[in-house]
Amino acid sequence: MSTVPATLTTTATATRSRTEHPVRRAALTSGAMAAAGTTAVAAAADAAGVPFAIDGEVIPLLGFAQMTLIGAVIGGLLAAALNRYASAPQRTFAWVAVVLTALSCVPSVALPPDVATKAVLVATHVLAAAIIVPALARQIRA
Repeated sequence: MSTVPATLTTTATATRSRTEHPVRRAALTSGAMAAAGTTAVAAAADAAGVPFAIDGEVIPLLGFAQMTLIGAVIGGLLAAALNRYASAPQRTFAWVAVVLTALSCVPSVALPPDVATKAVLVATHVLAAAIIVPALARQIRA
């Protein structure tokens, strides 16, 4: 009999955490999907001969996944904060996400010496945002 209450408690807790944190779930799932997508684009570009070296330092393929996941976590934190404190959280999130995506592209345009590298880096930023931002925006209250 002692296992039945423990099972019920565990199930209730698991159900509650899944329903109380949709932004967290969206950030992690969209972040994982975007990380896979950006890494695939970078791998294809690397195979095509696009150099990922800036000032002699090569950007590793794993770096694309890591930075994409970090961006998703930052987006999730932003969405959660705006969902809680902003008067128009969806609109505010959309504007902030667009501005942050544009700002994240500035080093990609300014630092690499060749156009192909710049284009691929900007494309990976836009791809990540195209996956993560709508997924998070859907979880913000209207």
